[in-house]
This record gives sequence, C-alpha cells and structure tokens, in this order.
Amino acid sequence: MLISQILDDAETIRVVARNGGGKTRVINGARSVYSLAMEAARTGVGLAALIERKGYGEAVDLDAVYKKGRLVSPINHPDPAHLHLTGTGLTHLGSAATRDSMHKKLSDGGEEQLTDSMKMFRMGLEGGKPAKGQTGVQPEWFYKGNGTMAVAPGAALMSPAFAQDAGEEPEIAGIYVIGDDGAPFRVGFTLSNEFSDHVTERVNYLFLAHSKLRNASFGPEILIGDLPADIRGSSRIYRDSNLLWEKPFLSGEANMSHTIANLEHHHFKYSAFRQPGDVHVHMFGTATLSFADGIRTQAGDVFEIEAGDFGLPLRNPLEIEEPVKVAVKAL
Repeated sequence: MLISQILDDAETIRVVARNGGGKTRVINGARSVYSLAMEAARTGVGLAALIERKGYGEAVDLDAVYKKGRLVSPINHPDPAHLHLTGTGLTHLGSAATRDSMHKKLSDGGEEQLTDSMKMFRMGLEGGKPAKGQTGVQPEWFYKGNGTMAVAPGAALMSPAFAQDAGEEPEIAGIYVIGDDGAPFRVGFTLSNEFSDHVTERVNYLFLAHSKLRNASFGPEILIGDLPADIRGSSRIYRDSNLLWEKPFLSGEANMSHTIANLEHHHFKYSAFRQPGDVHVHMFGTATLSFADGIRTQAGDVFEIEAGDFGLPLRNPLEIEEPVKVAVKAL
C-alpha cells in the first residue's frame, strides 16, 4: 500500500492511498497521515488494517495533483519543531568509494592513508549486520533540521547563498511516530533527497555537520510494509528541461552494510528521540552522487529520484536563497 497527502480546493489536507496498480482514493475520515499513524499506535491496529477499516471515498488522479503542485509532504506534524530530519551515512556497499575520494589524506611519503570514511565503512562491513538479538556497530549519524527544513514534493530545495555546493543524495527514508509511552513506530518507507553541500564537507570531515544543515524532501508516497531487500532506482538532474545527468542507485539491505534494524536502534537509543508524539524522518544513506561525477548544479536545475516500489518520482527544483547578514543584539 502507498499513502500520500494532497491539498483539496479548500486547502484542506486529504489522505489518499492505493494498492498496486489500483486507483488512488481518499481515505474516509483521515485528517492526516500523522493522525492516522498515532491512532494506529494507540489502538494497536496495523496502519494498513486501520485504513481498510475506515474505507475509501472518491478517486483521485495523483499524477495530475502532483503537476498542479497540490502534493504535500506525506507526513507532517502540527508543530514543525516536533518533526526531526536525520540520517546515516557510509551504510551502502560502494558508498565509501565516493566519500573517500572527497576525504583523501596523504602521508609525508605520499602514500594514501586509511581515511576516517574508510574506517567507518569498514566498521559497518564488519559489524553492521549483527546476529539476531545482538547490537551492531553504530553508523555515522547526522542532523538536518526540524520540520521547517522539510520541502514538499515538487517544491524548491533552497540552498543558502553561502553554500559551496547544492547536491542531491537519493536515499530511502524511514518514517516514524513516537507513541504515547515513548515507543517508536514505523509508518513506512519513502524516497528522499538528502540535499547536501559536498564541497563544504570535502574541506574537512569535521564540516560534515555544517554540510548537512540543508533542506530535505521526501515522498511523494509512503510505502507501508517491509522494505524490499533489493531496491533499484534512478537519480536524474534536468537543466532547461534537458537531461543533464542520470545514474542508477541501489538500496535495500542486499546493497547495504547495515541492517535497517541496526540503523533504527542506534537512532532511537537516545531518549531525546523517543518523545511522545514526535515524528522522525530518518534517511538511510546512498552510494550515488552527481557531485562525484563532476556535476555542479545551478539554480533552475530539477532533481528527480525514482524507484518502482515507491510510486511517483520525487522531483524538486533548485533555488538559491538571497544572502542574509545576521547580527546578534544584546538584550
């Protein structure tokens, strides 16, 4: 089942769902995906079963809604400060090669040393898929911001004027709500663009935190159920309506050095991330970057990320913010 959120003519959120190649229909009585998920958590009824119980109303042409700019993020929170955008890196087979090329270190004799990226990647290979009941090695982790940094499918990703790069990262994200007792519940999985500044990151690995404080987009649809083990998608960039760059990307545990359960454990082990009612969008990493192929994006470019299991592709144009001078005033 795929679920998403649209705006009707009265600017009211409507939750819609579809199964396989079936029609997209409005879910009766659903005010938002967030309210549905919290109801499922409180009642102990599976989300798909809850949706079927509520039943369906009118059919919706989701592609047409997308083209009209009426799709919103597939989950939000009434208070954006209670939605957390986070992620993990160096989790995919092959991802270290891309990252390592950005973080090369040379010894006095000119020989390549093992970079921090390669050390982290090797740790994942050796301990990222623990035996059942065991805890695996913790991954690289980063914070992107709260719900104010989330961009709807079709809306522009805004790059700060001070950014050195504005690059896509095609990833799968897990969508979670925290129950009233502090227990995390997974709503499902979705496509995401973990938009980052790779030039800033390349200057020094300690700038990774700065490079990740950017917008992110996810959706348009949430896949309810298990994550496919082998996900094969495409990441593209269009410039002036022409294809500038395209490359396949792989995800799913068959292509990862960590299990999803291990990544989830190391995120939610922190009590700060188990606050009742909060929403989490946690991105699982990638091995595919246009930056690694020498692409430098510019305002007006359009990112497109697509994978068959996740419904409609995620598209976002790129815009550059106006420079802002910040001065702190004493009270």
